[in-house]
Amino acid sequence: MAQLNMVQAINQALAYEMERDDRVVLLGEDVGRDGGVFRVTEGLIERFGSERVLDTPLCESGIMGAAIGMAAYGLRPVTEIQFMGFTYSAFEQLFAHAARVRSRSRGRFTCPLVVRTPYGGGIKAPELHEESTEALFCQVPGLKVVVPSGPYMAKGLLLSALRDPDPVLFLEPTRLYRLIREEVPEGEYVVELGKARVARAGGAVTVVAWGSMLERVLKAVDGYDAEVLDLLTLSPFDIGAVLASVRKTGRLVIVHEAAKSCGFGAEIAATVAEEAILHLRGPILRVTAPDVPVPLAKLIDHYLPGPQQIRGALDEVLQY
Repeated sequence: MAQLNMVQAINQALAYEMERDDRVVLLGEDVGRDGGVFRVTEGLIERFGSERVLDTPLCESGIMGAAIGMAAYGLRPVTEIQFMGFTYSAFEQLFAHAARVRSRSRGRFTCPLVVRTPYGGGIKAPELHEESTEALFCQVPGLKVVVPSGPYMAKGLLLSALRDPDPVLFLEPTRLYRLIREEVPEGEYVVELGKARVARAGGAVTVVAWGSMLERVLKAVDGYDAEVLDLLTLSPFDIGAVLASVRKTGRLVIVHEAAKSCGFGAEIAATVAEEAILHLRGPILRVTAPDVPVPLAKLIDHYLPGPQQIRGALDEVLQY
């Protein structure tokens, strides 16, 4: 079994599904000739042709609008938005149209659209290139939000997203693109959307993370009796898995690289408080970025949550 990084795993998933289903088309800035800004779609235009791998103008709202029309009329478009910060100009298309096609048409139409975009910090890129505002999109009914944490999960989740009848925002952790290699089967396998996984078993405290933070959490919890949940899908998130773990451990720490206020960790904390408060032995703690704009390169390592902050939260909650 080949050892692949996340770029290679996502490329393999796209190629597999394009071979299997001729309705799948790719569109975005430089996805064809250049293979995308991170070379995720490299080689696909040579294999499938320019009618299925479309280089578009630099206009995110236009890319999204065109893809919604394609999806509503039978194709399965996959858009690449070069960085998460560039999705903001296409947010209206996602919120007001893609996510509402099913309800607006009373089920006569669906919108099988996948929006791929790199997200998150740690690559020391310019402004709007290291955003982590996933919670914005989790408030959009009808839109699924998926965040792989490694190559194996990336391929399986993307294959599931490509077959979903409704729109999926597929957030690819930029820092992990070439950081991790894992064994990835060459053939078909799917990872179910909406299901978390236990990345590390433990009994004293539950740590919930997703995306690139999982890698940091797994390093930080060494020496602790911590159970680590990899959420994988944020909307809808696996409430059952979180509650089951918290009821076992009695403690919860949530780690994400988005700003703290109204971050997705707040939704998890509120749900646990509503459903499992009598099982808690201590306060629910969040380890997050501060409530400031993502800084430029020299400060990014101070902005992102690191092992020291994660271990500090573990030490605090384990005192109870």
